[in-house]
Amino acid sequence: MKKHSNLYLFLIAVISAMGGLLFGYDWVVIGGAKPFYEQYFDIAGNPALQGWAMSSALIGCLVGALIAGKFSDRFGRKPILILAAALFTLTSLGTGAANSFALFNVFRLIGGFAIGIASSLSPMYIAEIAPAKIRGRFVSINQLTVVLGILASQVVNWLIAEPVAADATAEMIRTSWNGQWGWRWMFWAMMVPAVLFFIFSFILPESPRWLASNNKIEAARKVFARIGGSAYAEEQLAEIEESKGQEKSHQGGFRQLLHPSLRKVLIIGVVLAVFQQWCGINVIFNYAQEIFMEAGYGVSDVLMNIVVTGITNVIFTVIAMFVVDKWGRKALLKIGAFGLTLIYALMGSAYFFHVSGLPLLIVVVMAIACYAMTLAPVMWVVVSEIYPNRVRGVAMSVATFALWTACFLLTYTFPLLNTGLGAAGTFWLYGGICLLGGIFVCVRVPETKGKSLEELEKELVK
Repeated sequence: MKKHSNLYLFLIAVISAMGGLLFGYDWVVIGGAKPFYEQYFDIAGNPALQGWAMSSALIGCLVGALIAGKFSDRFGRKPILILAAALFTLTSLGTGAANSFALFNVFRLIGGFAIGIASSLSPMYIAEIAPAKIRGRFVSINQLTVVLGILASQVVNWLIAEPVAADATAEMIRTSWNGQWGWRWMFWAMMVPAVLFFIFSFILPESPRWLASNNKIEAARKVFARIGGSAYAEEQLAEIEESKGQEKSHQGGFRQLLHPSLRKVLIIGVVLAVFQQWCGINVIFNYAQEIFMEAGYGVSDVLMNIVVTGITNVIFTVIAMFVVDKWGRKALLKIGAFGLTLIYALMGSAYFFHVSGLPLLIVVVMAIACYAMTLAPVMWVVVSEIYPNRVRGVAMSVATFALWTACFLLTYTFPLLNTGLGAAGTFWLYGGICLLGGIFVCVRVPETKGKSLEELEKELVK
């Protein structure tokens, strides 16, 4: 490869991964705004409406994930990424401006639609442009931007929110600056990266694998050559042409996914996507207020602790980027699954024996560190690698749809589980799911590091 190609590759990976940044910000901003918009819309005493406010975006995610693959396979990856950027800008403006609970949820649905598109396309786009030996690291850039978005949201929420007294009443919160305007600025702050993503996405090249798969060979050759030189371009095009020849007997969008040869990779992708959510980490971000307040922290301390967990998330995601192409995907998935099993056993015990304060915070940080280094980035790496070129878009849509369905169930059921089983029982349940996930990884998930997408297709699609 040419010496300057990694810089070019890094730049286009970062631009496409800005969808991940906005995904992370929009996904978590609602957690910081939650204590205030609930009072503004007078839903603090209604668990059903509270759950709907937190999970309504997930309905949009499901729709966005489904259409992202089909439309990106038809029109290309680039125009659909531009659409996602425009929708992120719209949801930021509209959610912050909403004066009714119904309108608030309309814009949350639009934001979810953008998240569904970005979460499916950004890692897939990067996987299609990155050389095999560094693909894991570059796909992990998307997860890094996700956690940076999460951290940015946590920091913005913390800086915007004025201190709240521990004994503040609902009426005091509702009439305060936080209750009237603070939560709005938490959403409006997202407009800055959203507009930048919209502008920069126009300079992205189209995915060379999409171009080649759609017989735009010269355009694909130019992109591949820019990434790794003319010899690299010819090598990649030859592999793609060979894989196209093997696929001609069974083409056809979502219907093609029913072909027996794709059953193995489809099951792996869907199970990993569901497992990444049902391992339970996202409830710590979405319901951080309840988790930390149950551990004895006040509202202001909760926001600070959320920032601590966000910093942990970023640090261990960076570590994952440097080990995913060395240790391998399967090893990291096993570490994450079995590591979280043990950590949730400790976390559940801490709640059961009423351990609060710093010890519980340390266990929460351990869980986030384990997840950030393993399941969070590696699931996206594996899922973006295992599908054939011609169906990668729709197959990613199915996996991402499964992920957001699982996430909806996780987010919506946590208040119910927390009420019925208590915090201890809930996290023990998540620990059991992690144990089952680890067994699945050991038995069914292949190692994919260091192999081209076309080589993986030969091995996995038979």
